[in-house]
Amino acid sequence: MGLKDWPSAGFPGTAVNPKTLLPEVVDEEACADALAASDDAGDTIFVLLARGQAAEAAEVAADARLANPSSIRLQVLDAEVLRATKNYDRAERVLRSLLPEVTGTTNEPWVFQQLGKVHFSNGLYEAAAKNFATALELRVASGSDASAIYSATVSLKRALDLAEQQ
Repeated sequence: MGLKDWPSAGFPGTAVNPKTLLPEVVDEEACADALAASDDAGDTIFVLLARGQAAEAAEVAADARLANPSSIRLQVLDAEVLRATKNYDRAERVLRSLLPEVTGTTNEPWVFQQLGKVHFSNGLYEAAAKNFATALELRVASGSDASAIYSATVSLKRALDLAEQQ
């Protein structure tokens, strides 16, 4: 799968690596320009994670959560920091605690996608596939944009492929 086939990661200059299912910066200039134009701490956290700078992302996330403790996006990014630092159980707990709040909202498929990433990163490919399938189903049912549906599809296929090899 060539770079042009990588799913969008949702921020300019980033894409999801179809092997690792993690966001990566693929166009540094576009990413840096978009980040410079943003005053959203969530964007900074996301880009730091995409650059593999988990410790720096954790610091920004802690400060941002102090300023806005109820933000769903920041809580999900907290879970991403935990996943990136291999704190899989804690990341899963954070995401599962959000499910009652996001059920029936546009954030529900995103939380299931993130749960799938946590399981995938932890080598639990069948559990990951289940979460990716839920995310995909919810995204299709809600008429999500094509890039979100494609990302869930690629993630589901990768998790199923690796589950078969276990």
